[in-house]
Amino acid sequence: MTGPRAGDPRTARTKARLREALLAECGAGRELAEVSVSAVVRRAGVGRATFYLHYEDLPALAVDACADVVHAAVDALHAWQTDRAALPPARPPAALAGFLSATEDHAALYRTLLLPGGGGPLGERLHRELRARARAERVAVGAPNPDLVASAVAAAFTGVLADWLHGLIPADPRETAAGPASPGALADRIWALLLALHRAGAPAG
Repeated sequence: MTGPRAGDPRTARTKARLREALLAECGAGRELAEVSVSAVVRRAGVGRATFYLHYEDLPALAVDACADVVHAAVDALHAWQTDRAALPPARPPAALAGFLSATEDHAALYRTLLLPGGGGPLGERLHRELRARARAERVAVGAPNPDLVASAVAAAFTGVLADWLHGLIPADPRETAAGPASPGALADRIWALLLALHRAGAPAG
């Protein structure tokens, strides 16, 4: 018996349906532990055997289903890059606040995979992809200490996002003191932290 072929459009469609079904089942604040394989395959319109042909278990499907949140986070943090500037601007891109607000839709699921401090399978994936992107872009503009800064930025953002999702950092991503770019907004506070890390990586002089 052979498994699904990589690049097979039928495989891609089936996996997409399973991902969508899981996210739908995890809506309204449901934890992953409250969801069953039976419920997912029923919503996706596939059989249990098909599920296990593609995924070992629900956590494996959940990590795959949450891949988009990783890409969205990385893109949001780098949405400011419209030129070859070595340092980010003083204000965060609007995409960052939008990303933080959007995470609330499946926060319960993300908390299962992104543990406090930034651990867990989703945390590992976010840290890895964010570090790679930050390093590549610092290298491209000739910014100093690309490895050090990329690791620091990835670790800080992943850890802060995880702790916020777990309620360890009380903040509403939509709160503002004087508008969407105010210092009181969560996105502004995160951005100030990351900007400090970028600046700390510059040589003294």
